[in-house]
Parts: sequence; structure tokens; C-alpha cells
Amino acid sequence: MSDEISNELREHLAKLIDENEVILFMKGTPESPACGFSARTVAVLNALGRKYAAVDILPDPRIRQELSELSQWPTIPQLFVDGELIGGCDIVTEMYESGELASVMGVEQPAAEPEAVEPAPQAGSVQASGLQLENNL
Repeated sequence: MSDEISNELREHLAKLIDENEVILFMKGTPESPACGFSARTVAVLNALGRKYAAVDILPDPRIRQELSELSQWPTIPQLFVDGELIGGCDIVTEMYESGELASVMGVEQPAAEPEAVEPAPQAGSVQASGLQLENNL
């Protein structure tokens, strides 16, 4: 990948993070997560009831590479709130359980655990092309 394309993609990702109060970079979409970690993170966010934007990193491997360079975080999913990296599935889940995530996101902590999610489809079953942004705002 040329440096110019790499820089353009990284700048685009940084712009998405800046323009969306809450954004999740994940495998698949909120309606159809393509891995268990993404599914769990979506379940937590949905339980909090705060709208968020989501980007499927699967259609183009450069997205994951550039996002990881930008965030200095190697794994997916990655949750950003107000431009700051919160973390991946484990951190998001721990923060949810402690009530800290609700506080960071400016919502009330729900009384119940997030609903269990269906098993995620195989990554190969996701049909998408290019950088897609699903804006749930």
C-alpha cells in the first residue's frame, strides 16, 4: 500500500472518530456481527441505549491496519467515545459491569445484563465492499 493511500485512509478514520461522539470499529455490522467479541460489544452498547456509529473493518484489510496504527491498539473491536479510545471487548465489558462505561457515555446504567446475542455468523458470510459507515445516530 502506498504511503499516500495509507495516509488518506488514516486521515479518513481519524475524521470519523472526531465526527462521531460514539463510534465502534467492528467485524460485521451491529445487525450482523461477524465475531463473538464484536457481538458482545454491540450487546453492551445496545443495553446502554446510546446511539452510535459503526464501521465494518472486514471489507478492506487496510482499515484494520490503519486503525491499529492510529489507535495503537491491536485488536478489534475498538470503541471510541468523544474521540478517545475506550478499548476492546474485554475493557468495554468490564467498564459496563462496573458502571463506568455508562458514566463515560453520559447515560444511566441499566439494571439488567445485556441480552445474550445469537452466535455470530462466519466472517466469510459478510457481504460488503469498501469502507462502510453505519450511522446509528
